This record gives sequence, structure tokens and C-alpha cells, in this order.
Amino acid sequence: MSTAEPQPLEPQPEESHIVKVDPKLEENNAKHHTDQMSTSQLIVRRGQSFSVGLRFKESFNPAVNSLLFTATLGNIPDEVRGTRSVFGIPDTVRRAPNAKAIWKAELTLDQKKSRNVVVKITPPADAPIGIYTLTVNYLGEEKKLGFLALIFNPWCPEDSVYMKNEKKVQEYVLNEHGVIFKGSGNYIFPMHWDYGQFEDDMVDIALALLYVSPEYLTDPMADEAARCDPIYVGRIISRMINSEGDRGVLEGRWGGPYIGGMAPSHWSGSYPILKRWYNIGCHPVKFGQCWVFAAVMCSVLRTLGIPCRVITNYESAHDCDKNLIIDQYHADYGVEEIPSPDSVWNFHVWCEGWMKRPDLADVKFDGWQVLDPTPQELSGGTYQCGPAAVRAILDGNTDKDYDVPFVFAEVNADCHDYLVKADGSKELFWSDPKRVGQNISTKSVGSNKRRTITSRYKHKEGSEKERSVFKYAITREYTKDDDEDWEEEEFEDSEDEGEEPQPEPEKPPVNLPKVSLKFEEVSKPVNGKDVELNLVLHSEASEPRTLSVNINVEAKSINGTARYKILSDKKEKTLKPGKDLRVPVLVPFSKYWPKMLDNDVMKVTAIVKDTGDNKEKYLAEDDVVLEDPPFKVKVLGEALVRQPLYLEMSFANPVSETLKSCSITLSGSGLMKEEEEISLPDLGPKRRIRVKVCFYPRKAGKKTLMADFNCSVFRDIKKSVPVVVKKSNLL
Repeated sequence: MSTAEPQPLEPQPEESHIVKVDPKLEENNAKHHTDQMSTSQLIVRRGQSFSVGLRFKESFNPAVNSLLFTATLGNIPDEVRGTRSVFGIPDTVRRAPNAKAIWKAELTLDQKKSRNVVVKITPPADAPIGIYTLTVNYLGEEKKLGFLALIFNPWCPEDSVYMKNEKKVQEYVLNEHGVIFKGSGNYIFPMHWDYGQFEDDMVDIALALLYVSPEYLTDPMADEAARCDPIYVGRIISRMINSEGDRGVLEGRWGGPYIGGMAPSHWSGSYPILKRWYNIGCHPVKFGQCWVFAAVMCSVLRTLGIPCRVITNYESAHDCDKNLIIDQYHADYGVEEIPSPDSVWNFHVWCEGWMKRPDLADVKFDGWQVLDPTPQELSGGTYQCGPAAVRAILDGNTDKDYDVPFVFAEVNADCHDYLVKADGSKELFWSDPKRVGQNISTKSVGSNKRRTITSRYKHKEGSEKERSVFKYAITREYTKDDDEDWEEEEFEDSEDEGEEPQPEPEKPPVNLPKVSLKFEEVSKPVNGKDVELNLVLHSEASEPRTLSVNINVEAKSINGTARYKILSDKKEKTLKPGKDLRVPVLVPFSKYWPKMLDNDVMKVTAIVKDTGDNKEKYLAEDDVVLEDPPFKVKVLGEALVRQPLYLEMSFANPVSETLKSCSITLSGSGLMKEEEEISLPDLGPKRRIRVKVCFYPRKAGKKTLMADFNCSVFRDIKKSVPVVVKKSNLL
């Protein structure tokens, strides 16, 4: 017989009053247009209800008992800040009079006295976005229903990102495939881009950007509460895409070599960049330039539900001293190039986000807002830009938040060109109010065509209206008609101390007409071939004119920085009255390719001087962008989910150099989980290589395969191929 003392029984947990919770994930995500984002995470939009199924141990009677729900955001939720809401069925909750962002719940149809109940929960249209915890209290028992991601809702009229036009919402929120325009004003070409907002973990990645921002780390409660406002969120994202001074996504570099990372031209989509940043502990990915910064920001904004599009501005000014004048210096023949703090980028890319602007106290400023994540100038002490209302830029309202003066200068600054002589003196010889801000472009809704939106940023160049707005932007000294020439989209849709004053350019005598000059192509400039241009001069003067023609060709980066001189030539020519004079400009491939390898544009400049008594000087410039040689990509057969799909690619070496370090990188949302790189053997002169590969598409629907060919002579030649993936009968 045992003498051991009897042991007490382990306490047994009581059975829960709520025995099952059904988040109805597939149904809710489909209704909220987030089903492509996740099949395992509940992602819902503000101002729109979602359903939760509850099974009770015993029948639920709302006339006798109540359900009390709590939605919380962050570690210290607060109903006055809008990060905590208690709501019920029936809703008898006593709230603070200044409580914000109140959620609500209701039963669907007549579900009295039933064990199975479907509750419809609606987050308010002004709730802060983020990951919420949802709990319910029933008969004194607190039960966690789970987590949900709450994002902006462009389909909801009460949400400040509401966009009425469904085709535009499909384009600016749901379209994973984009086109970004690059090149120069004379050489515009499209580059396809994969935004990838429906790829794995994109919502978590987008929200992680907010959680590693200095604003959150400084004051988490204030930051989380402020996320109800797309103005705030957009500004934070514009900061966190670049890595200047924080843990942003991309490190910028505007010229090679790109040691320790990828050249900006390598990237074909946002997801490989964002996923890499996320996986390495939110440390910057190397490297980006303006179109990469803007494309990644577009992906993040679309993921969070803010309608967004990518904009390209050709001949984009970077005005450092904020006087709306871009000073550029040209070396006289035999004189070294003189750098300027101001610059004109051959193109610059930013984003536009769609939102209301109640902070500007006028509904005309609602709609598209410039948001630029490329680190150029400090704003509020950090590298961020916007949101700047496009309408404010058009009207010259440089007193409006945020960064309107800077963006106004990008599209409408005047250019002053100085000739720098051997003794260091500077002579102003050319003024051009029309050079900056050309062919402002974006992808069209529903197609890959280019849409020019220059008129939304500025009035017609040289018009009285454009000049008066320019004056107003500087002086704010006249009254203007704010509504003139504006086509509404639905809202749905002091000189340095001691510096000599610069002389004004002399005007030529009336009887001596000016010389007109321009560059024309002899043939299309293609990388791998000699570049042939003509400088065409013309004058209606009655007498022949002897002209000194200085031609310089330089390799420049996208931001206008001169990287290498390719060639320089000086000629003396006689211009006959009323006739064109063509001065040939030949740039051999052997001379330009090593210097253009990691640069974007070949800048050709002609300074023409009249050698007669008049001494007039003239300027012509051309930004030559080289077209890539052909890279062929072909999909073989029908594409089915998780079934092998073959791809054939070929490239012919057009030059007498052996191509080394050859590789092809493949990517595509819904097609490949991550980038796949294929190493290739060296390719001899005039030889062709063919490659056949296989991959397994991941998702059904219209997808785009992105292919990138890279080697020692040709950098990142892109090719995109549409792929329609069907569901497989074998699955």
C-alpha cells in the first residue's frame, strides 16, 4: 500500500464559448482586390466591410448577450489617436468624445439565436494603415480573432485616395506591368518594368519601410496615428526609398564602376530590390538611379493602395540656389570644362500619387501629387520630396507645401549659358527659357503607349501665360486667372560676394540676322556602330559669314555630370546667304564605347562664333542616346501554371571586340520567384549565341517576362515578352 500523498489534478481549460473562427480569407481578399497579394494573410481596405465567421458553443442571442470587438494598431494603441477602437454588437460602447477612426460591426441578415454567425466588420475610411490585432470579448472571455493588414482604398468615396474611374484604378493600383520612358528629348524610348506589387510579402515589405523610418523610431505613437493620411505616408515613403541618412531601400550612384552591387541599369523590376532589402535586415541595396528609385516607390504605393504612376521629365533642371535659373558653363576651345552646381539632367523620373490635399485648403489642388524619392536636395532636413500638387506647379504656387519650388524649377527653369575663357572670365552668351521641361511623359491607361502631359505642368513655352506664371513663381507679384487652360482630371481623377556681375548678351545688329543651328541624324545612333550627325547652320544674311565652329562630344551620366571627353574639334566655315551649311560630326565606335560603357548619354555641343565685327556666339546641343543592338527572346509553347515552359534567346555580336563576362538575367512577377542568372561563354566578333532555358510559371494570368543581356561591351540590353499563363488541368 502506497503511503505517497495524493497529487492534485491538473486544472483543465474550460471549453471556449467561441469554438471556431473563420476569417473567410479567400472571400474577403477577393472582395478587397487583394487576393493576388496573399492566400494566407487577411488584407483589407479602409471604408469597406469584411466578414468573419464565428461558431459558438451555444446559440448566440444578441438580445441577451453582446459581442465586444477591439481593433488595435501598435504597442500603445489609443482611441484618441485612432489606433484603438472598441465596437460591438449591439454597439453600446462609451467612447471618448474626441475618439477617432471608429470601427463598426453588424450581423449579416437575420442571424438571431444561431450557433453560426457571420459578422460584418467595417474599418473607417480614415483609419491609419498597418497590421491590426482583432479580438472579441464574449461572456467575459477574450478571444483573439487574428491579425489583418489594413491599406488605403481607392474604390471608397470616403477614402482620401478615392479614384472614380475604374480603368484608372486598374492601371494605377492593380497593374503589375509598367513602362518607364528613358533616353532624351530627341531619343525617347520605353523601358518595361515589373512593379510586382502582388509578389510574396509585398505588404509586409511596404509596411516595414514605415517601421524602420526615423519618424517611427523617434515617436512610434505619433507615427502610427499619422498613417491615416496618404500625404504623410507618401512623404515618408519618398524618404525611405533612398538610403541617405536612414535605412532606406536603395543607395544611389550616378556613375560607374558599381563595385559591391548592381549597376542601376541591371534592374528590370522592383520586387528583387525590395525583397533583397527585406531579407538583409533592411540595409540598402546597391545601386539605383532616378528611374529605379521612382519605380520602386510606385510599387510600394500601389501595394499600400495609393494610386501611382511614373513620370519622366526630359531636360530636367536641378536648381541648387533656388533662383529658377540654371547656370551652365562652357569652356572656350582649349579650356578645361567648368563644373556648375546647377545641372540639367537629360531625363529625370519621379512618381505621382493620387490623393486629396485638405492641408492646402482648396480642392483644386486635389489629384496628382509629385513624390520624388531620388535624393537631390534636402527637404525638412532630409532627402525627400513632395507631395507637391501638380496644379500648384502649373500655377506657380511656390508657397504651397511640399517642395513646389524645386519641382517648378525642374520643369520650367530658364537656362543661362556662359563661355569661360582662358583667363577665367565668364561671358553670358546664350539664354534659353524653353530648354528645360520637355516631353513630360507617362504610360497611357490600358496600353503601353506614351502619353505626354507637359501641359499639366506648365503652359505653352514662350506664351504670355507661361512667362507670367514664371514671374509669379519668383516674385508673387501679379493676379492671375487660376482656372485658365486647366483641364480637370476627375478627382476620382544674390551673387557670391566679390564675384563680378555677368554681362548681358549683346544683341546683333538688325541688318545681320542670327544664325540658326541644329543637329540632325545621318543615321539612327546604334550602340556598336559609328555615330554620324550633321550640324546644320543657316542664315538669311545678305553676305557670306565666316564662322568658327567648336564641337565637343562628352560621355555624361543621367544627371548631366560630364564623365569623359570623347572628342573635340575646331573648324572654320563660311556660311553662304540663305543656304544650309552642314558640318559633319563623326564619333567612331572605337572611340566612344569604353567611355559610354557606364554612362547614359553622349552630349554633343557646338559653340559657333561669328569671326566678323559682330562677334555673335551661338549654341547648339544634342543628347544622343544609343539604341541597343537586337536581343531576341521567344517563348516556346503554351504557358501553364507549374508546368515547364521553354524560352529561346539569341544575341549576335555586332562588333570586332570579343564580348566577355556575358550573362542573361530573367525575372517576372508570377513567373519566377526571384531573379535567375545564366552565365554564358565569351562571344567572339560577329558571332551569335543561342540559349534555351526552362522555367515553371507560378501564377495564372497575363504576365511579363523580363530578360537582361549583359557583357563587357554592352550593358544591360533589355527585352520583355508578354506571357499568358493558364491554369493547369494537372493541378
